[in-house]
Amino acid sequence: MAGRPFSYRGQGFSLRGEKGRLVLPPSFRKVVRDSSHDTKVLCIAKHERWDCLTGFGLSRMDELEEQLDREEERAIRLEKDFDRDTRSAQLYGFMEVPFDDSGRFIVPEYLAELGGLEDQVFFQGGGAFFTIWNPAKLMEMGDDWAAAKAACKALMADADKPKRGRK
Repeated sequence: MAGRPFSYRGQGFSLRGEKGRLVLPPSFRKVVRDSSHDTKVLCIAKHERWDCLTGFGLSRMDELEEQLDREEERAIRLEKDFDRDTRSAQLYGFMEVPFDDSGRFIVPEYLAELGGLEDQVFFQGGGAFFTIWNPAKLMEMGDDWAAAKAACKALMADADKPKRGRK
């Protein structure tokens, strides 16, 4: 449906496998596919303020010019400098990565470094986008992130359970 807003909600967890491969949580996978015109393309970028990455589908590109206009208008209203070219390069500087039917995708190494990703990765829904966290970086966030931290801890414990049963 054209113009339909896509919403990422909930949480997920993945261990970072060989070649930096992660698994996109099933609920996010469906939204990314739907918002990427039924293709398996995930857009990933460094979050502009938080120490994590952000992910979204291709449909978000339709909103970027409007976002630029809003930010420029706000800067003018507040009498602040606004470099539209720089901001445009930031917004459109995401990487498009394919994922398979199981949700596996490879995070480019430079993005993994920018996001501080290591062996464990937590996904947090954020409406128009989702965030991809190193759990240690998430735990450094303030009290506003208490629910996400609790979910991350629970998902980490669940992921660790099979390891405890092995000898």
